[in-house]
Amino acid sequence: MVTRDAAWPAGTPCWVDLGVDDISKAKAFYSGLFGWKVQEGPPESGGYCMCELDGRPVAGIGPKMDPADVPPTWTTYIAADDADETVRKIREAGGQVTVEPMDVMDVGRMAVAADPGGAFFGIWQARAHSGVQLANEPGSLTWNENMSRDFDRNKAFYQAVFGYGYGDMSSEGFNYATLDLADRPVGGIGELDPNFPPEVPASWSTYFGVADVDATVARAVELGGSVVRPAWDTPYGRMAVLADNQGAVFAVVSSPGPED
Repeated sequence: MVTRDAAWPAGTPCWVDLGVDDISKAKAFYSGLFGWKVQEGPPESGGYCMCELDGRPVAGIGPKMDPADVPPTWTTYIAADDADETVRKIREAGGQVTVEPMDVMDVGRMAVAADPGGAFFGIWQARAHSGVQLANEPGSLTWNENMSRDFDRNKAFYQAVFGYGYGDMSSEGFNYATLDLADRPVGGIGELDPNFPPEVPASWSTYFGVADVDATVARAVELGGSVVRPAWDTPYGRMAVLADNQGAVFAVVSSPGPED
């Protein structure tokens, strides 16, 4: 378990939120699945809600700001000491900025960008809101990874913007590496090889920890969700890929034990 009240180091995936058409429907699904207590923000927040576990923020749910034909999506936000400077680096490295830096009340400054491979992500410069305050615990954020069809170019991009080192974890026919800050993994980056259907988009994926993957899969289906990839075992825990009751895709992984 990780708890944190201060801003996360620059380059760390520090927050995730869900943009949906029906916030009430999303609140019911994730409260039922992860036990989140969903707190509605003030009127000026535009309907944005904070999801809490044990009294600590773990995720956000808000109205979808994308075009109507874009499906509900989980967005990963990467911590930045200076959002405006990070946006400058994004442009220099070949990325595209889709939402210019803007203040979010007194809680932080944000921007949204796309990498050269086409995956969208957010930038978060913390003020009153530091990001997730609980991680690596059932019901909380455990991992974030970037997947695209432009693996080498994306690696160069993220290294230029955030200074990542890479821990190679590739195997025959599959390219993958950890995103390392100060020699410590903070996320992953991989390649959508030809085995992935062409309609699978480049994306940043969100993984939530759970105590029992199979029970979580069954519960998600009961709540109106669906299974994108059935549960399978890996050296890093049992995993599954799910979609919620509005089609937003996320992954679940068995939370590490105390000895891990």
